[in-house]
Formats: sequence, C-alpha cells, structure tokens
Amino acid sequence: MAEYDYLVVGAGLYGAVFARMAADEGKKVLVIDKRDHIAGNIYTENIKGIDVHVYGAHIFHTNNKKVWDFVNRFSGFNRFTNSPVANYKGEIYSLPFNMYTFNKMWGVVTPKEAEKMIQKQREESGIKEPSNLEEQAISLVGKDIYEKLVKGYTEKQWGRKCSQLPAFIIKRLPVRFTYDNNYFNALFQGIPVAGYTEMVKNMLSGIEVRTGKDFFKSKELYMSLAEKIIFTGPIDAYFDHCLGPLEYRSVRFETEELETDNYQGNAAVNYTDADTPYTRIIEHKWFTFGKDREGKDIKGTIISKEYSSEWTLGQEPYYPVNDEKNADLYKAYRALADKEEKVIFGGRLGEYRYYDMDAVIEAAINKAKELL
Repeated sequence: MAEYDYLVVGAGLYGAVFARMAADEGKKVLVIDKRDHIAGNIYTENIKGIDVHVYGAHIFHTNNKKVWDFVNRFSGFNRFTNSPVANYKGEIYSLPFNMYTFNKMWGVVTPKEAEKMIQKQREESGIKEPSNLEEQAISLVGKDIYEKLVKGYTEKQWGRKCSQLPAFIIKRLPVRFTYDNNYFNALFQGIPVAGYTEMVKNMLSGIEVRTGKDFFKSKELYMSLAEKIIFTGPIDAYFDHCLGPLEYRSVRFETEELETDNYQGNAAVNYTDADTPYTRIIEHKWFTFGKDREGKDIKGTIISKEYSSEWTLGQEPYYPVNDEKNADLYKAYRALADKEEKVIFGGRLGEYRYYDMDAVIEAAINKAKELL
C-alpha cells in the first residue's frame, strides 16, 4: 500500500490548488518542491515592509466567479488595477493601447479620429492577411505604435524578430477606443493583502509539505510513495529529455533597494526601445499603493529590472516558445504522458503553455474534480 493518495510535485499555484482540493476530500497528500520555498513563481518575500515579487510581477485578475471565490478563501485582495506605462526613449505612453495612447502618439481626441489614423496606416502597409506578429500588430494599431511600443519590447522579450513570431501572440494585447488604461478589464482583480506566499501557505494549511526536495534525485522513491502523482514540472524533464528539450524564454532579475521613496511613480514601466537592455522595471511598493501591511507609508523603495534571455538546461524556464517546432515536440511528449497511468501532468510547465493565474487555478480545480 502506498503511503499517500497523492504526491504533488511542485508547490506552485497548480500544485497547491490540487492539494487543497484533494485534502478537502479526505485524501492524504504530500507536496514536494525543489526550491526552498512554496508558491513557485508567484512567491513574494516581505523586505522592509514591501512584498517583493521575486520571480516577476503577478497581478491577479479573473472574470471567473468560481475562481475568485476560491482564492478568497485563503486571502483578501486589495483593489490594485494594472495600468502600466511604456517608456520609449523618454516618451511616456499609456498601456494597454487606448485613447490616451492614441492622443499622445497622434494628437487625436475622438475614437473616430484614432480609428481613421489606424486604418490609414493599415492601408499604407498593404497587409491583407497578417502572417506574423509584425503584420498583425500593424494591422491592429498602425505602424507608428508598432515601431515605438511593440517592436523593440517584443524582440527583447522573445529574442526573435517580430517577423519571425506567430501573429497570435499580439492578439492577447488589448486595444481600446476609450480613455481606459485598465490593462485587464476583469471583473475581479488585485493583490493578496499579505502577499502571494501567505495565500499559498493558507492553501496548503494542514497538508504535509517538504521543500528543498528534488523529485528527480529520488524519483523511484517518490514514485512509490503515492497512488497517483501530480507532476507540475517540465514535461520533457520528466522523460529525461528523451526526444530533445522543449524551448523556453528565461528571465533574469536585478533587484535593488533604493533610498528614494518614489523611483518611477508606477508599479510597472515597460521600456519599449531596442537599446535599453531590460524589458521593464517593477517598483514593488506600488502594488500596495506604497503602504505596508499596517497601512503605513513605506520609506525607501525596491525595484526589479527584468532581462529576457534564451533558456538553457539548468535555468528557470518561464515562457514556452510558441512555434511549430516546439508545438510538435510537445505533442510527442504529450503522447508519452498519456501512457503514464500513475502520473497526471499539469500547470505551466507540465502542459507547456502560458497560463494566467486564474486559468491555472481553474485547470487544477477541474482536474481535481475529475479525479476525485
């Protein structure tokens, strides 16, 4: 008899949600993670009163009431609304693309004027059926916005020319003909009032968790511990990269503590020119409006510069590379995964896909209901 009903490999969001669902059904669950902390890439660390998003900014947003009710079991949320700005060689533009952006770019005031300008640039480009990201972006917002606010940022982010990237990537970016700079425009959004780590800690309350444990170093042992394995690590790593490694983009962070109380006046500033080496700067205190958990003004600030880079084995994988070669390779690994009777693959790395947090939670809830 196995010691546990479920072994969950990875204490990130997918793993924590599944573990909670299973434990609530009376199942005995063990959660392990190779890092020395829980919460995966949404891990936050409180430094001098500031909840620092150690692995990059995460703003929770959803239109799914079921998911919203679920996370509110484990944390209250503040009212933070994501309204990033773009810095192009010292020029500041509003994001996502909206009437403030169009006004700054062209001096237009009405939606009709903005639509007319975009249509003019679309016609001048001669693009009929966009076949790549560059053509799709010009078709959506015109050449001026593409050149200043899309091209440099995207090519730094993906390490590839926009003409070599698939069109669908840019379709996630909102374009609005209103004076609305709410990036997500979701019914529910905000930041956990005590940080994401505390939220995940509450989610895992009463469940056995072991951090600093590498599944692959004792794979045979861990496989024998439970009736079922929920694996949230890289799917290709599980199979020892036998078909070759899937490709990712990685991110490097340079985090600094500064004496100034206000470095950039916003939580997120994207640097969209090609010459600036980093893609954006996060000023973490503004996710909580410059206040600590007691509601007092925070002195000093902490910023993180983000540098996108090619991923190599051993680095932390962040974004799957969305191209035909990797899609085909993932399908091959998926076929192997489907033959694993004891193992369920889930989450960003287990399913080789970009997941918003609410989609991760919904997927984990659905998988738990299916299995339980």
